[in-house]
Amino acid sequence: MGNDMQNKIVMVTGATNGIGLESAKALAGMGATIIGVGRNPQKCADVAQQIKTATGNSKVEFLVADLSAQAQVRQLAATFKQKYNRLDVLLNNAGGYFAKREVSSDGIEMTWALNHLNYFLLTDLLLDVLKASAPARIVNVSSGAHSMTKSINFADVEYKTGYSGWTVYGQSKLANVMFTYELARRLAGTRVTANALHPGFVDTGFGHNNSGLMRTGMSVVQKLVAKKPEQGAETSVYLASSPMVEGVTGKYFSSKKEAKSSAASQDVDAQKRLWELSEQMVGAKVAA
Repeated sequence: MGNDMQNKIVMVTGATNGIGLESAKALAGMGATIIGVGRNPQKCADVAQQIKTATGNSKVEFLVADLSAQAQVRQLAATFKQKYNRLDVLLNNAGGYFAKREVSSDGIEMTWALNHLNYFLLTDLLLDVLKASAPARIVNVSSGAHSMTKSINFADVEYKTGYSGWTVYGQSKLANVMFTYELARRLAGTRVTANALHPGFVDTGFGHNNSGLMRTGMSVVQKLVAKKPEQGAETSVYLASSPMVEGVTGKYFSSKKEAKSSAASQDVDAQKRLWELSEQMVGAKVAA
């Protein structure tokens, strides 16, 4: 797989703004068929047209799903499989930060539901088509914030007590890295690779779903010091398209280079325990 992405099919979640939008646009510019995923039907339609106009690539389609809802993740995968028989790259990018504790339509704490279980379930549902399309790639957008949390809080993973937005966000990003490592091990020999990445601090809509000082503060800080979204997307695009990482799997990247993730993320027993807990929470046995 080279930087010429002609004849490649790429799914990008959270593709209506920020890093996801810029990743989709860059990969469309390389000729890929883009399947974007977003929650808002009108925004999906507008962004699809925006990408087509910007790149001259008409092979851009958006599917609508709220990825915090497991039924909608399942429907997304089913709809994709009805339309397409291959998938070269799955770019798990959708996520959010919630200053106050919220729950998903499944009654699961929202950060965990959207930032981790979404990645876990969607990847599982698309593994058969990824394997059939091999060599294929799974790219999981994590964050340097994964190092803020020293372990997964297995005793209360949904933080029903002691909720802190940043602690819970950090835990979800730690879960992204740990999931990637365990997934890569399970995919050995399939020619499907799985890697995680830190995009950097990026000026996106991150945190803007919150209210008051949180929203205002995030907006100000992002404008002052953050990367532009197209810069934040560079490592995602690199892992999705570059021949330099063909066959590379089970790694963590920052600034298009392999980096060392936290000690907690490398705990193999905790990775396996996280996998088993995730299976229970999505009601599926995942063979990978």
